[in-house]
Amino acid sequence: MMTKENMTPKEIVAELDKFIIGQATAKKSVAVALRNRQRRLKLNEDMQKEITPKNLLMIGATGVGKTEIARRLATIVQAPFVKVEATKFTEVGYIGRDVESMVRDLVEASIQIVEKQQYSNVYTQAERNAIERIVKLLIPGIKKEKKQSTSANPFESMFKNMGIDPNQVNPQAEEEEEEVTETISTDREKMKQQIRNGLLDDRELTVQVESQKKPMNSPMGAGLEQMGIDLNETLGALRPKQKTKRTVTVKKAIELFIQEESSKLVNPEDIQSMAVDLAQNAGIIFIDEFDKITSKNENSGTVSREGVQRDILPIVEGSQVATKYGPIQTDHILFIASGAFHVAKPSDLIPELQGRFPIRVELDDLTKEDFVKILTEPNNALLKQYIAMLGTENVTITFTYESIERLAEIAYRVNHETDNIGARRLHTILEKLLEDLLFEAPDMQMGEITITESYVNEKIEHIVADKDLSRYIL
Repeated sequence: MMTKENMTPKEIVAELDKFIIGQATAKKSVAVALRNRQRRLKLNEDMQKEITPKNLLMIGATGVGKTEIARRLATIVQAPFVKVEATKFTEVGYIGRDVESMVRDLVEASIQIVEKQQYSNVYTQAERNAIERIVKLLIPGIKKEKKQSTSANPFESMFKNMGIDPNQVNPQAEEEEEEVTETISTDREKMKQQIRNGLLDDRELTVQVESQKKPMNSPMGAGLEQMGIDLNETLGALRPKQKTKRTVTVKKAIELFIQEESSKLVNPEDIQSMAVDLAQNAGIIFIDEFDKITSKNENSGTVSREGVQRDILPIVEGSQVATKYGPIQTDHILFIASGAFHVAKPSDLIPELQGRFPIRVELDDLTKEDFVKILTEPNNALLKQYIAMLGTENVTITFTYESIERLAEIAYRVNHETDNIGARRLHTILEKLLEDLLFEAPDMQMGEITITESYVNEKIEHIVADKDLSRYIL
């Protein structure tokens, strides 16, 4: 049985083929790079340290599938993945994002993956606890006197002196006790069954949940980020947990409570430790617009692009980056860089950085035949998307093969007569083609529409014929 962990290069390519047309060489290269990482983990520890990832440099025009290959790859293998743009980073000494932030972003992505996995492991218990809480709200017990418990917050006295209610500092300071009679217990059991059967999904109730509002970023914290310190999180630990009242349906309340109960059942330290390990051994960082940081690029601006390269170099080589979850080693993170390299060439990168991207893959320009396949074959094909969207309005839309070929021909022609933006051209053409239909669909009440070649010509041909119009509209 094929699992995410033991997929062969051929199986990885087969999965990529479901979403991306062509680019066989690039798919093969990323599949091999991924398999090599799995092979490394099967070796003894000493040999593991010696084997480093074979980072990739993808070269090709915009819209040919560079980003999509990397993104789909990460989804297939469920690896932490971040996409960054090289032009967003600045050399040390300039105001802007430092290059180490890409590693911190990767760890955050890894935290989300591990947290989701851990939460799924405790889902059954969390759901049981959530339903229990809702039943207690809907059928309350007989209230007893509140029992004062010992506060565990060392800052309680400080808050008292400041005139702040200590119960806000520690919401668990007062434990409410209730008396449950036999009648109440029986009624609660009946209600639990009703909730599980979905009979009370639409019933509304008012609940208190932890506020999801995140604190605003402080300018003071910008510099601390580079040291892996989150000022907001540090201060948040001293602040009382904010609760907010919400009126929601029982179904929604269960979702909210499951989230809270899950967080109580998992160990945050375990999550962080596993996430750090996952990021170090399986993380993928995709650096787009890599050609824009060469000193020879005419769009380099005032910031030293060569300086950005030198800052990226130690991360790609392998170094330690401080994060709020602890230090991260970048030695075995897979880096995939991409760029059009129209103005600059890969050889314009500093030699040290060139050597850290040993695998270079040139992606092909898309042909008319590729456009036909992109429109129809992938699981997420554009035509399938529009058919599904209009289907929500009870409108059935069909494209003849001739109309699809005509759309592909137009996309190819406009790309070569104006700017080549690859498959993205299909988005603009289809939006223009179906603009009226998308507008009128809600009022059509049901119907079947066939898009023919003549319909395509009627809607778009005059725009294509006028080069100025096609440049600005398509």
